[in-house]
Amino acid sequence: MKALLLSEYNDLQVTEMERPVPEADEVLVEVAACGICGSDVHGYDGSSGRRIPPIVMGHEAAGIVAGVGSEVIGLSVGDRVTFDSTVYCGACSFCLKGDVNLCDHREVMGVSCGDYRRAGAFAEYLVVPARIIYKLPERFSFVEAAMLEAVSVALHGVAVSAMTGDEEVLVIGAGMIGLLLLQAARAAGAARVFVSDVDETRLRLAKELGADATLCMSGAALIDEMARVTKGHGVDVVLEAVGREETIRTAIDCVRKGGTVTLVGNISPQVALPLQKIVSRQIRLQGSCASAGEYPEAIRLIAEGVIKVKPLITAVAPLEEGSSWFSRLHAREPNLMKIVLDPRIRKDEKDA
Repeated sequence: MKALLLSEYNDLQVTEMERPVPEADEVLVEVAACGICGSDVHGYDGSSGRRIPPIVMGHEAAGIVAGVGSEVIGLSVGDRVTFDSTVYCGACSFCLKGDVNLCDHREVMGVSCGDYRRAGAFAEYLVVPARIIYKLPERFSFVEAAMLEAVSVALHGVAVSAMTGDEEVLVIGAGMIGLLLLQAARAAGAARVFVSDVDETRLRLAKELGADATLCMSGAALIDEMARVTKGHGVDVVLEAVGREETIRTAIDCVRKGGTVTLVGNISPQVALPLQKIVSRQIRLQGSCASAGEYPEAIRLIAEGVIKVKPLITAVAPLEEGSSWFSRLHAREPNLMKIVLDPRIRKDEKDA
């Protein structure tokens, strides 16, 4: 089979590899779509330390069942499926409670971090445990299904924020996850959702996707503006989708007393926090990791049009163009959102 292999940092090439064979509890999937995640781009240059070459990356994927292991029940060749990016054991105390994202033996598709190496979906085929597979509705496109992992992350971020409805919410960062957090907060019954970023193009998209107001500002200017529009109280919930010290500090200054700041962004490994503000204002800081069972809800919300993903997809391209798209994403080319690779497309066919 063909696969997009990261043979060394900043070097992606389509390579011939052996087609994997499923174990008894695994499913062989013919990949029909796989999105390029921001974490893949950080892995591409080695900055994350979680894509140690050689590795086939890719964890936002969907496809067709091409083979099943001897112990697999309920799945057949030809089924249209997607799968969780988290490979959980299903047996530890966290898994038994439903917190599969906190599994003691958690692995992630397409990640190589020293502790483990698990091939991902930038390939024609891959094997995944049957327990993380979800069937897709017949009219659900594979390209939209490649967005399910990101949508489930956004839904989980809102879920752990314990929203009950009618909250005023600020989303900091209008990248892919931020724009999905906006829609997830809307779906959870938020009264008003504000979105801030320093990119006007992304903010225009946020407005189209339902933001009540967009704020092209950061830091002190954003803090002052949020104080003005909330009459000095601050918002009930801040969903922080960047993951840098300056944006986290801003989030803390924008939330009301007793409010919640949920940290979804994850760029800086360490940040300094204003402890006295957090303690004296009784602010709840909530981390959000991946997802924990939100895939069925994500499928439903996209299918019903409550969460829109098509406006976030910049291009669908063959595997052979993967290296050039990674280079463009790594260079932070303007106006690029989600790039989806389809290994079934041949470059010569696309160019014809």
